[in-house]
Amino acid sequence: MSKKALYLLGIAVTIILGTFLYLKFCCNCCMKTPIVDTEKTSIVKATDANFVPFVLNGSGIDYHTNDNFKFLKNSATIITPVSDSISIGIENLKSFLTTNAKQKITITGYATSEETNTTKFENLGLARAHDVKTFFVSKGLSENQLVIKGEIIDEWKMAADTLLGPAEYTFEPMSTDTTSDEWSMLKEKINGSPLILHFNTNQTSDNLTAEEKQKMADITKYVSHVSNATIMVVGHTDDVGNRDSNIILGEKRAEFIKNYLTQKGIKSDRITTESKGPDEPIDENATTEGKANNRRTVITIK
Repeated sequence: MSKKALYLLGIAVTIILGTFLYLKFCCNCCMKTPIVDTEKTSIVKATDANFVPFVLNGSGIDYHTNDNFKFLKNSATIITPVSDSISIGIENLKSFLTTNAKQKITITGYATSEETNTTKFENLGLARAHDVKTFFVSKGLSENQLVIKGEIIDEWKMAADTLLGPAEYTFEPMSTDTTSDEWSMLKEKINGSPLILHFNTNQTSDNLTAEEKQKMADITKYVSHVSNATIMVVGHTDDVGNRDSNIILGEKRAEFIKNYLTQKGIKSDRITTESKGPDEPIDENATTEGKANNRRTVITIK
């Protein structure tokens, strides 16, 4: 073999050997780099827990997303628009309830003890549950399959002044006892739109509107059929004067309504009174009309 042929053969062997070594060592290094990056990314995501997931979990439905309804602090109104993933979950829930007519969902709304309730509802958690229910119904869910509750707790996850997903959903079969369902629905009706009587007006039945008379009849009907039911009467005032005096005034107004209810045949031991004084206004205290709206008693079922 000539020197030239040997020279060319040596070049070819060098190229082949170099290619082999490159593929074995350098490419493996390149392939390992994305794996390391992926692992780093997953670690970062695992430590990001600044959310409260939207969970619909029952027999026949299991939907989770990290998006959720949001509420501003002290507010009972859902921040809109809601995300597409929540909308998808609601559509799944709609299909589930349509094919499972005997299923019901209890929506439990939450509020913190530091928040102020300026709604007509017994507490801000209940008001939030009602807004979620209203949103569900607007998307085509059956109102008869939705029940609401409200709870006050010490704290909830927040982002700045926004509460993240302060609601939970419990799935359970509807009771076969239609009587029990009837009273549950009546209680929800009473607390969902409570009887509000303004002091210095509506002091006698002659002054009640037709709607107020119906609410009074519903309350009387409920406590007469549900043996452990208790009526809660909460007195409120405007902000004129000092707070301590207004707390006392609110209690006097609640006691006045308690006496009014006992005259309607409700036993006094079935009625509990409380005063919020000026702490939970529903209107501005800067106007005469606003002050009049704040001077009120709110009657619900405990």
